[in-house]
Amino acid sequence: MKVFMASQAHSTPVPPRPWRRMLLVAGLLAMMAFGLLARAVDLQVVKRSFLQQQGDARFLRKVAIPVSRGSIFDRNGVPLAVSTPVDSLWTHPAKLLQHAERIPELAKALGVNPARLQRRLEERANRDFVYLRRMMSPQAAQLILKLDIPGVYKQREYRRYYPSGEVSAHVIGFTNIDDHGQEGLELAYDNWLSGKPGLQRVIRDRLGQTVESIDLIREAVPGHNLTVSLDSRIQYLAFRELSKAVLDHQAKSGSMVVMNVRNGEILAMVNVPSYNPNDVAASSVSARRNRAVTDVFEPGSVMKAFTIAAALKSGRWTPTTPINTSPGWYMLDGYKIKDDADYGRIDVTKVVTFSSNVGASHIALSLPDRSLYDTLRSFGFGHSTGSGFPGEASGLLPPYQVWRPIRKATISYGYGLNVTTLQLAQAYAAIADDGVLHRPSFILGDDGPPVRVLSRKFDQQLINILKTVVTPDGTGERAAIPNYTVAGKTGTAHIADGGGYHHHQYNAVFVGMAPASDPRLVAVVVVHDPTRNGFYGGLVAAPVFRSVMSSALRLLDIPPDHVKQWYSNLPKPALQAPLQIASRRASKSGEVAR
Repeated sequence: MKVFMASQAHSTPVPPRPWRRMLLVAGLLAMMAFGLLARAVDLQVVKRSFLQQQGDARFLRKVAIPVSRGSIFDRNGVPLAVSTPVDSLWTHPAKLLQHAERIPELAKALGVNPARLQRRLEERANRDFVYLRRMMSPQAAQLILKLDIPGVYKQREYRRYYPSGEVSAHVIGFTNIDDHGQEGLELAYDNWLSGKPGLQRVIRDRLGQTVESIDLIREAVPGHNLTVSLDSRIQYLAFRELSKAVLDHQAKSGSMVVMNVRNGEILAMVNVPSYNPNDVAASSVSARRNRAVTDVFEPGSVMKAFTIAAALKSGRWTPTTPINTSPGWYMLDGYKIKDDADYGRIDVTKVVTFSSNVGASHIALSLPDRSLYDTLRSFGFGHSTGSGFPGEASGLLPPYQVWRPIRKATISYGYGLNVTTLQLAQAYAAIADDGVLHRPSFILGDDGPPVRVLSRKFDQQLINILKTVVTPDGTGERAAIPNYTVAGKTGTAHIADGGGYHHHQYNAVFVGMAPASDPRLVAVVVVHDPTRNGFYGGLVAAPVFRSVMSSALRLLDIPPDHVKQWYSNLPKPALQAPLQIASRRASKSGEVAR
């Protein structure tokens, strides 16, 4: 019994001491702490740059700061092109595809085919940014965003709007969907108007919303405004009257340019047909062409003014020098040069008044080839006007070394060379401004250096000759403006095509200046291929000149000739006050003082 009890007592386990448990727990905690510390070192030190990059890739974004394109204004501050804020919808394709059941709903809101939208998203699933719809009104974009479709976000952009529509479309041009100029002054001054978008770094949440701006990488620079030389009032008048003429005469097209003769500024430039720059996709390439600058044509008898200028400069001819045009035609190098009638023995002035081809060609043939060529070149024919307008044509004036007698003769009355409407405006503006040539300008105040191409003496003689055209005896009687003297020239030229001339297709042209006593404005009207109610320049183009010019003179407060005469007869002290008033009015109207 004693032995049994002793052995039982010897086999009973001894309870562990408390300090051993503490060591065990402490060891475990130490191991855990060390593991956490090692993990923290691994994440914060060893893999920090990698994890930072991955986190930034998910939440940190570089976002462009959109800028508004500069506005375009006419000379009186009327807006011709402005940028309005719009919203564009975009998506993260992978995120949207995770909620593919919402794609049909989104497609319906966007007005697109669901299957096509899903296919487009799947093709771009590896991208982070895909446009859904651009240039939406903020209200329309917000309606789609209210659907709360995952992965669909908005972005602020700007859309170009043209208040004058088709009236100024060819001069102002238009921009593409990325707001870059594509035609006209929008293209020519794209860098000036565009500005530079900014760039900032932001944090976006899982929904793609910006929650914090981190820093500014590049500051946004808004586009600069541009003030052009156009006068919207005259521009509208020119477009209205030219459109009416093209319609009334069933013509293919027409162009018109109105220029300030004292500095070369373009006050109006229109073409028909035109297009709506607010809906470029609905227009044709042909309708978007600025024909006044890009299209060349044989001008016809309006070139006789420059033939006479060369004759006057030669000293061999004066306005009263007689010339025999009987019997109204003659043969040269196997070609027949003829007039509409037998004008008999007339003087140089009547050659222009009656528009005699026979008389003009005889005068040209009496001049040295180089003399006639240099005169035409000095007035701007055969080379660009330097206006800087995109796509401007230089025209064609064959070098005098290749002239045959028949080529020289036909050039004298407007065949055998090509010009643009803008070139004609520049050349006649030089006649109107005492023989001083100005570079045409579309920008207000952008005056180029003037160049004298004809002496004042001969220039005044030429203006007096051109005045006779706009009389009952001349071919341009329909260009006459009540209370104003007008000087100008008509032109009616066969249209050349494929090496020959269409005998029933013409360009009807009129170029004139007013008031002829002290010219301020020059206008050129070209109507291409009129087929109804006449085709002569004096019948088709001259009335357009009269309608536009008469209104333009009143709009610019240019006094009629009889008022000027009344002022000139006043004593000098009485004259000062009216002249000061007229000067202030001219300043307000944007006219440049002489």
